[in-house]
Amino acid sequence: MSSPAQRAAQLRETLRDANYRYYVLDAPTLADAEYDRLLRELQTLEEKHPELCTPDSPTQRVGAIPSAKFEKVVHRRPMLSLQNAMNDEELVDFVERVHKTLSGESVSFVCEPKLDGLAVELIYEHGRFIKGSTRGDGEVGEEITANLRTIRSVPLMLQPGAPDYLEVRGEVIFPRAAFAELNRRREEAGEPTFANPRNAAAGSLRQLDPSITASRPLAVFYYDVGETSTRWTSHWARLCALRDYGLRTNPQNQRCADLSAIKAYLAERLAGRHDLPYEIDGVVVKVDGEAHRERLGFVSRSPRWAAAYKFPAEEEETIVEEILISVGRTGVLTPTARVRPVHVGGVTITNIGLHNEDEVRRKDVRVGDHVFVRRAGDVIPELVKVILEKRPPGAEPFVLNPICPVCGAAARREAGEVAMRCTNIACPAVLQGRLRHFSGRRAMDIEGLGDKLCAQLVAAGLVKTPADIYSLSDAAFLELERLGEKSVANLRAQIDGSKKRRLSRFLNALGIPQVGEATALALSLHFGALDKMMGAAVDDFLGVRDVGPAVAQAIHDFLAEPKNREAIGRLLQAGVAPETDPRPSSRGPFAGKSVVLTGTLAKMSREDAKAAVERRGGKVVGAVSRKTDLVVVGEDAGSKLKKAQELGVATADEETFLKMLGEGETA
Repeated sequence: MSSPAQRAAQLRETLRDANYRYYVLDAPTLADAEYDRLLRELQTLEEKHPELCTPDSPTQRVGAIPSAKFEKVVHRRPMLSLQNAMNDEELVDFVERVHKTLSGESVSFVCEPKLDGLAVELIYEHGRFIKGSTRGDGEVGEEITANLRTIRSVPLMLQPGAPDYLEVRGEVIFPRAAFAELNRRREEAGEPTFANPRNAAAGSLRQLDPSITASRPLAVFYYDVGETSTRWTSHWARLCALRDYGLRTNPQNQRCADLSAIKAYLAERLAGRHDLPYEIDGVVVKVDGEAHRERLGFVSRSPRWAAAYKFPAEEEETIVEEILISVGRTGVLTPTARVRPVHVGGVTITNIGLHNEDEVRRKDVRVGDHVFVRRAGDVIPELVKVILEKRPPGAEPFVLNPICPVCGAAARREAGEVAMRCTNIACPAVLQGRLRHFSGRRAMDIEGLGDKLCAQLVAAGLVKTPADIYSLSDAAFLELERLGEKSVANLRAQIDGSKKRRLSRFLNALGIPQVGEATALALSLHFGALDKMMGAAVDDFLGVRDVGPAVAQAIHDFLAEPKNREAIGRLLQAGVAPETDPRPSSRGPFAGKSVVLTGTLAKMSREDAKAAVERRGGKVVGAVSRKTDLVVVGEDAGSKLKKAQELGVATADEETFLKMLGEGETA
């Protein structure tokens, strides 16, 4: 039997190797659940034997005390900016200048996606991560070592063969899906939202408390080195070496022999930018050979051997016709700009969320203004800026009236919050929003209880809490507009059927701050039953996968609030009895697999297909990459199918997918 020291060393090595294979080789060897089990075992060992805890242990990604400030770090080699190529003509000029300087020589290039994140530098000594900093002004950055340690794609120890001293440069990014979820939670909590994933990445890295950084799913791609004892003959060789050391490079990087190959790469990246799980705003084109780079040299603060080709901005001009105020289920008053319809990125935009009063004032948006709009992350409509020179005479600054537009009650802004909230706990808009969320497809899934019916129930005074819908008589429903006996019978069947929903659906339906579908499922699988959650302490919630200190506190406070406990009790008394979520299968064709759904399925909805895969131990993701195990192809499949074919990822039509689900059920 191994000693605690031997077991700890073995666990550290296993976990480091799992990180390397997951993030660098795209060939995971451990399921997430097994990784978490081994990490917990190592944590327990180190708690019992503190002398076994090493600085490079995977358990030490979070734990540093909050800093009072960021110390300055001087880069040994400046982190240079790149000259821009804003169109094809400027790109051609760049390539021609290179060939002119290196007249008669064969020149190759390396093309890389231009990530829209935050540049950082990490320093490794004898393979161990010792210091990290932001780019800053290129000469001096800020030390953020403790925050970088929290990111899983930052190896605390490099693979054997790495130089004794290595400065590596990378770009920290915030994945699109996680960014949308973060903003949703912040908006519900009345906190200011981030304008884009780049701002979210920067804001996350510059937290004085590393535990806040750790709660956000940041990632890093490495693209260059600073000072080091090793030299390479080409940039491509350097990228390959970084990968061998355990540093994640972008799989979209590509060597290009000439201008035509560069243009083909640009076209491919531009066409597929929306399919990536992170944002890119262009392509970086670099001369590959080191000898060629030395001869090309620098101009001012930019190298002559690289250029950043910027994708054309997907922005259009329109006019703000009105600023409306909506009231959400948490009582937050949210301003929305109604704009003259404009076509952006394949979608017609008519309404744009302005988040809160501070944001409207910061951008100084007024009715009648000409504005530039875009789709943030190529999805969410965003007002970029006001065109001040086109502002009409007499346009008045926006002022948020501290009166709820729905119920007329006073609205108040608490100290430290940016959101103004209706003070009326019985506000119809709040009740309607809560009821609609409760009955939604991803919550209690009560078909037929949509926006219009929810509004009628609240307006008629029939429903004051979600529990009331279970005690309403058929006669009460028949009094409402457009509800006949058959409709009421169908609705009654849906309401009664919802009493046996999964615990994860029930938790999502409650509207717990910062708890969405994924967290609700994690809570359900961790505790297994509602009563165990109701009596749990904050530390108990910290043991749930992907739940950090802030979320743990929010869940605990919600469940400890007497009014919320009373509301939950009323639901249980009405016959709601949440069922335990089944454990994801550890066997079968989906266990531990990453699956992408594309196109339209004829026999099941996208939500049902996602749930079916997850019940069988798989994970449904939004974009195709080399890590994807399977792409399920429905009718009218688009670029994701093409991407899967290019990468050699397995695909399955709907019939094959359904057969696989059957195999997974049997397993």
